[in-house]
Amino acid sequence: MNNTRNLDWFLICLIVGLSSFGSLIIYSTQSYEQISDWQQQLIMTVVGFIILMGLSYFPYEILLRFHWITYAITNILLVVVIFAGDTVNGAQRWINLGGFHFQPSEFAKVGFIVSLSALLHYRDGSKLINLLPVMAMVSVPWILTLIQPDLGTSLVFGAVSLTMLYWANMNLGWILLILSPIVSAFLFNLLLPAWLIFVTAMILIAWFTFPQQIRALWALVTLTINYGAGKMGGILWNLLQPYQQDRITLFLEPEKDPLGGGYHLIQSRIAIGSGRIWGNGFLEATQTHLNFVPEQHTDFIFSAVADQFGLVGSLFVIAVYWLICWRLVVIAVRSRDNFGSLLAIGVLAMIAFQTIVNLGMTMGLAPITGIPLPFLSYGRSSLLTNFIAFGLVEAVANARIVKKAKPRRFLSFDRIF
Repeated sequence: MNNTRNLDWFLICLIVGLSSFGSLIIYSTQSYEQISDWQQQLIMTVVGFIILMGLSYFPYEILLRFHWITYAITNILLVVVIFAGDTVNGAQRWINLGGFHFQPSEFAKVGFIVSLSALLHYRDGSKLINLLPVMAMVSVPWILTLIQPDLGTSLVFGAVSLTMLYWANMNLGWILLILSPIVSAFLFNLLLPAWLIFVTAMILIAWFTFPQQIRALWALVTLTINYGAGKMGGILWNLLQPYQQDRITLFLEPEKDPLGGGYHLIQSRIAIGSGRIWGNGFLEATQTHLNFVPEQHTDFIFSAVADQFGLVGSLFVIAVYWLICWRLVVIAVRSRDNFGSLLAIGVLAMIAFQTIVNLGMTMGLAPITGIPLPFLSYGRSSLLTNFIAFGLVEAVANARIVKKAKPRRFLSFDRIF
């Protein structure tokens, strides 16, 4: 029977504290005429906390019985937004219900994790035959998010899928082979000798990781797919307009367009650098207070943290994210079944990937993808999605049965290494 004894209160305090801190940072980026955003973020924190506590008593095993319903609802919402959604900044991602705008692709992340966890609970990733239904299931919501277009969420789906497959005993070499066409698309057109070395390594991985009777076939398939990806990468690149090409590569040299596409990155780096070691103080940082950084309360909120609290404050925030990820791993390892363990790992992949990409984007180390910083960036759908996800994780923690005997699961701490 569930009770609060097994809840991970440390994790709850981390995420509630981080989202509350996010409300303060959002407040620091708003003018006096636009002060409602931080209030809405704080209200959603309270609502999210209530939902989290309610879900912590939820018998999450029920989701196993109805995971196809969850999957259907997830895809239906993604289809509805394509035909009836509101378009903002060139992307059709929002649905308006009585004045409340919500983003189905955010909630789809939780539905996606639940569906994939259920599928891998019954069919682990150690056999090739088990990967076919997994790939089919993953492809539908992934394609629907690309159509919107929502590149950020589609990247999250990919990162979550590969992480959960690895946790479900998928061979690490197979995961590298899945990622290899993306690498080939760049190397083939930028540095052909490096592509030849890379493809040789991928062929060797295919040779040594697949069963003996089909290893020659898969080595040939690996070569063919990587060559095709390299050729296709060049074709697709030439089909893009110059401004679209700049959007992908401008993070490498934002000074090429300082008043256009590079403006966000330049101002963000200036704000981060101006904070130096200890920061300029809350509400005292000119870069943040004078709104030099566009979208600073959403995608670029980390620059406001660095500007006001410096390197020390930035490292503290990063440490909080690390602690959140650590607690998710602990819950996954201690889970009483595969399904619960996979749920926790799926949420871990979602949070870790979004955090790494957003920080890299803010500091000019990655292209701008529109991925928010979890719990800090303004966004009611994003924040509520995160609290729902952690509510399910707390349900896993609350339901665990601690025994001296080894849990009857195919997952263990070994899968981390």
